[in-house]
Amino acid sequence: MAPPTEEDLEREERLKSALWYSIGQFVDEQGVDSFNATPQFIGALTELVYTQIANSARDLETFSHHAGRKVVNTDDVMLLTRRNEALETMLRGELEGMRAREGRGGGAGDTAAGAVASAGGGGGKKRGRPPGKGKAKA
Repeated sequence: MAPPTEEDLEREERLKSALWYSIGQFVDEQGVDSFNATPQFIGALTELVYTQIANSARDLETFSHHAGRKVVNTDDVMLLTRRNEALETMLRGELEGMRAREGRGGGAGDTAAGAVASAGGGGGKKRGRPPGKGKAKA
């Protein structure tokens, strides 16, 4: 991978500045009247959020590449959420709502994530290896 150019570094700084501003606004809106966040707190939170976004983007690109695609799609996003059940449930609901509005339906067979949901048989989410005998031992 080529080292970042001056333009790349400038764009990253602009993104971090915008994120810092947005996080500052959010903290001010959500904060209690007696609570005042310091610039250091906002900066630390910004770095934390930026690092999480960068890691998620890298993971999404890796999932897409592993599947032989050049474009990230909803399957990749659902795979990213596999360890956060609350987030996965919320995003699955949003995805089904979007599909319903587009007239594509929200059937379980539309994506690999839908196939995972239907594999559970309606009784909770199953994780791990699928049932089966595996390879026969010689």
